[in-house]
Amino acid sequence: MTAGFRALWAPFAIVMLLLAGCASPPRAINPPGQPVTQWSGRLALRVDSDRVQSFSAGFQLRGNAQAGELSLYSPLGATIAQLAWAPGDARLRWDGKERMFDSMDALTRQATGTELPVASIFQWLAGENASAAGWQADLRELSNGRLVARRSAPLPTVEMRLVLE
Repeated sequence: MTAGFRALWAPFAIVMLLLAGCASPPRAINPPGQPVTQWSGRLALRVDSDRVQSFSAGFQLRGNAQAGELSLYSPLGATIAQLAWAPGDARLRWDGKERMFDSMDALTRQATGTELPVASIFQWLAGENASAAGWQADLRELSNGRLVARRSAPLPTVEMRLVLE
């Protein structure tokens, strides 16, 4: 994948994946097998790469770490991007185009050059202090609808802030 593609997709992919954990009190839907939750809120993401990238958006997340959908919205409510995933399949829809990947790890690795801890994000939103290599989540304000997670390794460093509705 070219560096230009990564630069274009990185903010959207990171936001979508990391947003996979923004929420107000989760609403359980409970299909057979995995529990499904739905969250919404705002997210801000900062990637300290050679050229610092920052992004903020509204979001709606439905599903779980294994299968779900994430939509990102502009301040005026227009859909910026949508991400859908299931075992063996991850799709990113943005700007009228769709890209398909074998997994969320593949999507994040291709778009950002690194994998993002999607399963841990769901655990963090559930109030569990899950570990993810290189990441540290601050759950102290989760009861007030705020979550901050930082990645220190591997570089670049990343900071994600979620405000849940």
